[in-house]
Amino acid sequence: MRKNKSRWKRGILCLFCLGIIGICLIFGLSAYMERHTAKRILSAEDTKEIQADCILILGCGVRPDGSPSLMLRDRLETAVALYEMGASDRLLANGDHGQKEYDEVNTMKEYILARGIPSEVVFMDHAGFSTYDSVYRAGGVFQAKKILIVSQNYHLPRALYLAERLGLDAYGVAAQDVRYGGQSYRDLREKIARAKDFFVAWIQPNPKYLGEAIPVSGDGNVTNDKE
Repeated sequence: MRKNKSRWKRGILCLFCLGIIGICLIFGLSAYMERHTAKRILSAEDTKEIQADCILILGCGVRPDGSPSLMLRDRLETAVALYEMGASDRLLANGDHGQKEYDEVNTMKEYILARGIPSEVVFMDHAGFSTYDSVYRAGGVFQAKKILIVSQNYHLPRALYLAERLGLDAYGVAAQDVRYGGQSYRDLREKIARAKDFFVAWIQPNPKYLGEAIPVSGDGNVTNDKE
């Protein structure tokens, strides 16, 4: 009986120690990623000399009525401003379009076109199911080598780290710096995602979908209405 109790206590102690190690690893890798990519996060003014192959807009939530969420709208506004400043002459709207009833990328393109930007310079990546897939496909499918990533500030370190590991010359610009609802949960989830993607970036698996090359130097209309 005492032996069983002793084993049980040792098991609990081991689990506790593993939990502490796991938490330290998550927060340590998250902090490393922030430090490592800090110099690659630029102000809009600093992008004028970049001349990126494309501005990669990472997708996020779309409302049930098909309009962009506040977070996505801020990303789109930032990307449009960068395009108008001459940071790049191509926009790559990247997001989840895995189901007919949920479509981030057409929502993004419609919003951009409403700002007077020509359709042929706006590409849609319908298979941006994760940050890793999105960055991988920007280089592997859309043939971009130098990219300017637009997302919120909390998300950029991971996206930039993945881009670097995948061999892209990448810079980031943060969308409007506001506190969105549920941001505390989002920040914690991002720390866990950074730790996961640290290892994914070294393994470099293929994304869920690859497909034929669609160079961003071409006509963005070739990506229209793909599901």
